[in-house]
Amino acid sequence: MKAKELRELDEGTLRQKAMDLKQEIFNLRFQLRAGQLLNVSAIRNSKRDLARVLTVMKQKGYRI
Repeated sequence: MKAKELRELDEGTLRQKAMDLKQEIFNLRFQLRAGQLLNVSAIRNSKRDLARVLTVMKQKGYRI
């Protein structure tokens, strides 16, 4: 997910993406603790995507 693509989205969509990414990170951490996660880098990628979404929201002046 690129920041350029995120800048084109509206506030509601960005909020939904942020919530989805937070849930995904939670699930990935849970899988890691259970020993079921094969791709450990997925956690890092999800965290970076969440940071991009939150950064775009802040740049646009939306409340986080």
